[in-house]
Amino acid sequence: MTDLARLTVLRGDDGTRVQALLAEIKARLGDPQMAEMNTTVLDGETLNLEALRADCLTMPFLAERRLVVVWKARPILTKLNPAEREKLLEILEGLPDTAALVLVVEDSQSTKRGEKYWENARAYAWLLEWLGAHADAGRVIDCALPEDADMPGWIAKTAREAGGEFRTDAAHLLASYVGNNTQRAAQEITKLLTYLNGARAVNAQDVVLLTSQEQEGNIFSLVDALGERNGSKAMTQFRILSEKNEMIELSGMIYRQFRLLIQAREILDEGGSSRQVEKELHVLSFVADKLTSQARRFSMAQLLDVFGRLLQIDEDMKSSGMPGEVAFELLIAELTI
Repeated sequence: MTDLARLTVLRGDDGTRVQALLAEIKARLGDPQMAEMNTTVLDGETLNLEALRADCLTMPFLAERRLVVVWKARPILTKLNPAEREKLLEILEGLPDTAALVLVVEDSQSTKRGEKYWENARAYAWLLEWLGAHADAGRVIDCALPEDADMPGWIAKTAREAGGEFRTDAAHLLASYVGNNTQRAAQEITKLLTYLNGARAVNAQDVVLLTSQEQEGNIFSLVDALGERNGSKAMTQFRILSEKNEMIELSGMIYRQFRLLIQAREILDEGGSSRQVEKELHVLSFVADKLTSQARRFSMAQLLDVFGRLLQIDEDMKSSGMPGEVAFELLIAELTI
């Protein structure tokens, strides 16, 4: 990372990388205790622009910089009217050298016809355009989840940084279990390295012994059951998954699976094959075969309908506190009638 900027936009869905970058930024504030005293964390969904201005203009205490972090910044960037946008840009233009403002913008990358794009970029394009015209004001750091095909390299690199080593076969096997879920991958890497305690490199047998394969398999099984309209099987698979994962994490896994299915269905509708799914979506070959098989069970209209309902469930869970288990069980019941 370059020198600490007055404005940093962390854009993406890789929470592990976002946390690592925030920790690096915070470390640049100096003494950890003083850094904590000079850090303000705000929620973008309830952000008040005048409060943001005041926090950014507050002088740091016995330090050179004050860190202001706005989590969930995309909702506020999306909802601002033109006058409010101008007000925020005025705040950004007036950021003093003593301030380090970080906006965490949740977004996901997709691939269409071999080209990557950010799914929600239009909602905050005005901010990106302003940053493009004011290069000295700040920077955007992309924090997209790695492609599935890149995960073995990510696993090997993360293990080396932690002082351990993964054999190539072990890295590929773990990647096949966890997909591009970097948070779970990091947890499994830590568990495996702790188990071996530096005695040798992690091998495939260690991964089989200590890492459950059930998570990824049950996601596929859940989607298979939905495609078969088998309500009992789908509900069983969902309950197994919900026992092993936090609901927010599970929601993201299901959301990601249907996003991939929509992309696979689009490729199939254009006359593509499983190998094209593998190439364009940058997934492992066995994942491409499974996606192709599952996508054929749904029409594009059905997939888009499910995807829209998943987005609504996610919003309801975050805004109204609706229990995720109830929302998903209702959805499963409706889809398998």
